[in-house]
Amino acid sequence: MGKIILVTGGSRSGKSSYALKVGQSMPEPRKFIATCPMADEEIKMRIEAHQRERLSGNWETIEQQTEIGEALETVDASAVILVDCLTLWVNNLMYRAKTELENLSEAGMEKLSAEVIRICRKRQGLTIFVSNEVGMGIVPEDKQTRLYRDLVGRCNQVFATEADAVALVLCGIANFIKGGLKDVIT
Repeated sequence: MGKIILVTGGSRSGKSSYALKVGQSMPEPRKFIATCPMADEEIKMRIEAHQRERLSGNWETIEQQTEIGEALETVDASAVILVDCLTLWVNNLMYRAKTELENLSEAGMEKLSAEVIRICRKRQGLTIFVSNEVGMGIVPEDKQTRLYRDLVGRCNQVFATEADAVALVLCGIANFIKGGLKDVIT
């Protein structure tokens, strides 16, 4: 049964760098599932910087904005997988729902998250998920932003509950709030 780590924290807290470090401590092959859409020039530059950061770790990148479960199923069952990030995955699912005139509810988010976890558990390798902690700020003023916060919060809760280890990264330092590396790296 595959092991799961959730790495969470605030924006620019060092989550992705920490997750890369953990993944690179594991034997190859290594796959990186990137969920970020290339929306503008600034995002393009950030994506390119992240790609350069992964070069030394021998990561193969899979671009998948919404169907991360399908992407997980295409990867060698023993590979280390890093999914960065669940926060953008939720954003992309919300965008798709809006363009297809559908609703994405917390119950729907819970179901989608549980399906991704089910796929991870069928694997043999380690899967690392990165997600922002969005529930520590003020209540957003508008309905759409509140929905986003609620969906990310539900997603994070499902992943944290099912993960073997959860690291909260603050100022670049990982603090395990559930389990630890010894629980996932054997």
